Amino acid sequence: MISIGGENLIDLVSGDSDANGLPRYVANPGGSPFNVAIATGRQGQQVAYLTPVSEDALGALLAERLLKSNVVLVAPRVPHPTSLAVVSVADGIPSYAFHRNATAERQVSLAALERNMPADTRLMHVGSLSLIDGDDADAWETFFARCQDRGIMTALDPNVRPGLITDRDDYVARIRRMMRHADIFKLSDEDLQWLYPDRAPEAALAECRADCDAVLFILTMGGDGSRLFLGDLDLQAAAPPIKNLADTVGAGDTYMASILCWVLENGLTSRTALASIDDAALANAATRAGEAAAINCQRSGCNPPWREELVNI
Repeated sequence: MISIGGENLIDLVSGDSDANGLPRYVANPGGSPFNVAIATGRQGQQVAYLTPVSEDALGALLAERLLKSNVVLVAPRVPHPTSLAVVSVADGIPSYAFHRNATAERQVSLAALERNMPADTRLMHVGSLSLIDGDDADAWETFFARCQDRGIMTALDPNVRPGLITDRDDYVARIRRMMRHADIFKLSDEDLQWLYPDRAPEAALAECRADCDAVLFILTMGGDGSRLFLGDLDLQAAAPPIKNLADTVGAGDTYMASILCWVLENGLTSRTALASIDDAALANAATRAGEAAAINCQRSGCNPPWREELVNI
């Protein structure tokens, strides 16, 4: 069982303009941890989603997408409105504007997380907007550390959204504290540049790795593939070709979900077990994650593959 926490929201994704030149928007359920939950459930894992979902009409869309992807909602639904992200896509690359003050996904408390997480959880993942600020961010941080203290494997993806961060120093301090409690840590090259500015890429990477206590450290680099670090292993994995790019929404989340599924499927739910794998096993994990992300990129919005679509991986 994997428990996943963090924001859920509706992506209003820009499309072709109408006859009057006005942009059309398509409503897609989203949010980075929400996407990870969807992708993990579709690959056949038991998934508990810890964050409240709104009772409003948009919340119904979110709940339906989770349930149809075999994800269990363990937090009670709440009357607060659903968060929104307005997504503009240029050359397949999304940019975001978020609206999430006093919304459903922010109705998180430490007591509720303790109460709602299934007892058979072996891996807990969190990240993204939920860690920026507020009482909910404090609750996620504390809960994350407690999970590791109890022997539950932890996974973190900051998925930085600079436009929402009003106190950079406070946010960076939180991420660095949580990096010390992460067993699996993933970030993008853009995240790395923002968290460790004014450094050459390799210097930033070295500093980030020194700040992090993860057994498995992953840097994703879009079309340039990914780098995975495990003990003395430094694996560089190429990104698979994408013939018909729709957009990259949810690509990193799909990659992360595939890594988490691989960990669960292979019984690597302890630091010792994960640290013991060889380079061939790690390469297989990277290949599967890259292929899953590539499939997602050929679809509009975040629409991760099902396990049968990865049968040869």
